[in-house]
Amino acid sequence: MTTVLEKIAARVAGGVTVTAADRQAAGHAIADTLACMVAGQDDIAAHGVRQALQAGQQPGPADLVGGGSAPAAIAAMVNGTASHALDFDDNFGPGMSHASAVLVPALLALGQSTGAGGSDLVSAYLAGLEAQALVGGGVAPEHYVAGWHGTSTIGCIGSAAGCAVLLRLDRAGIVNAMSLAVSMASGMKGQFGTPAKPFHAGLAARNAVEAAQFAAAGLYGRDDILERAQGLGSLMSGGQDAEWILPGDDQPHVIGTAGLSPKIHPCCGSTHNAVDMVLALRKKHGFTAGDVAEVALTVARANYRNLAYPEPQTAMEARFSMQYCVALALTQDILSLADFTPEAVMRPHLRALFGRISMDVMPLETELAQARPAHRARIRLRDGRELTAELAHARGTLADPMDDAARRAKIRDCFDFAGLPLDDRGLRILEQVDELPDLSPLGALIARCPPRSIAC
Repeated sequence: MTTVLEKIAARVAGGVTVTAADRQAAGHAIADTLACMVAGQDDIAAHGVRQALQAGQQPGPADLVGGGSAPAAIAAMVNGTASHALDFDDNFGPGMSHASAVLVPALLALGQSTGAGGSDLVSAYLAGLEAQALVGGGVAPEHYVAGWHGTSTIGCIGSAAGCAVLLRLDRAGIVNAMSLAVSMASGMKGQFGTPAKPFHAGLAARNAVEAAQFAAAGLYGRDDILERAQGLGSLMSGGQDAEWILPGDDQPHVIGTAGLSPKIHPCCGSTHNAVDMVLALRKKHGFTAGDVAEVALTVARANYRNLAYPEPQTAMEARFSMQYCVALALTQDILSLADFTPEAVMRPHLRALFGRISMDVMPLETELAQARPAHRARIRLRDGRELTAELAHARGTLADPMDDAARRAKIRDCFDFAGLPLDDRGLRILEQVDELPDLSPLGALIARCPPRSIAC
C-alpha cells in the first residue's frame, strides 16, 4: 500500500500542475520574506542566534543577512530566525505555519550552495509549500489548537520536501527527507511572545536543510511515519483522529486555492481581523479613541490562546497582545514596524486604553460550524452608540489580497526599517526572482550591513 509520504512525494515531484500565476505568487512570497528577513536582522533573537552560531564558524557558500557567510544549514538558521523575528512574514492556513519564514531561508541557503537559479528556487518553494499543506491537512486544526507551533513542526517537514526537490532527489529521497524531518519537528506555542518563537523558524529551516542533506547521504526513516502508530498523527494531532485526504493529480496547487496571507500589520496574525474591523469602523463612523467606552472582541480558540499579553512589557509581547494592537488601531490609521519597539510599547496614551479592550473566545460549536470562523467586534461609544462588525478573512488573504502598490510599499518599508533603503534595481531583482540565472543577487541584497548594526 502506498503511504501518505509516498503520495505527497509523488505530488510535489511533478504530480501537481503549476500555472504562471502560481509561480508569480511564489516569487512575491519569496520577495516578501527576504524583506522581512532584512527588517528583522537586528532583533534580539536574530542577534543571539547569529552570535552563537558564528563563534568559530568558517565562512561558507551561503550569505548571512547583514553580512558574512556560512554553510547552508547555519545560514538557514540565522536567516530563518531573522525572517520571523518581527512577525511580519506571511501566514499559511493549510500548514498552520509561517510557511515562507522556513522555506525561503532554507532554500536560498541550499540553493546558493548548489548553484541553483531563480527558477529552481521558485519550483522548490512551490514543492515545499504544497508539502506543508498536505502534511498539515491530516492533523489540522487540533495540532495547532493543542499548542504545537506549526511553523516548526509542519513547516519543517514540508520544507524538507522543498529542499529535497532542490537537491534533485528522487521520490524515495523526498520521502526520506520528510521522514527524517518528522523526527526533527518540534516547538510549542507556549513560547509565543519570547525570542524562542522566531528561533523556532530558524531551527525548522536548519532542520529542513539537514534532513534533505541526510537523505541525500543515504539516511532514511519509516515511510509511514505520518499515519502509523507512534507517528505524527497519533502523537501530535491533539486528540483528533488524524486523516490524510490527498488531492488528485487534476487538483490545482494550494498557492492558487487556499493561498498565502502576507501581512499588512507587523504583529501576530491572530490580531489582524480585529485590527481590520476596528480600523474600518473608525473610518466609517469617525469616532476617536476618546469616544470609546468599550471594545469587546470574540475570536477562535487558537487565536485566543496565541494572544497571552494583555499588558505587554516588551516589543515581542506587544506583537501578541490584542490590547496593544487594537489600541494602535483606535489611535492611528497604520500599524508600522516603528510601533513595535521597547519605547513605543510603553506610550502612556496607548496603555491607558488597555482596560477598555476585552477579548473572549467564541463558543466551540460556533467555531466548528464554519470552515473559517468569523471574528466579531463590538465597540460601545460614550454617546451610547454600539457598533459591530464580523470578519472571517483579514486583509492580505486571497479574499482581500494586497495590491502591487501595497506589496512594494511593504518591501521598501522593511528595507527602510533596517536602514538600507531599496533602490529601483533592488526592487526589480525582487520582482524577477523566477528569471535570475543564479541566486547571488538575492544574497547580495540580504548581505548588506546596516549602518547601525553591531553584527558586522
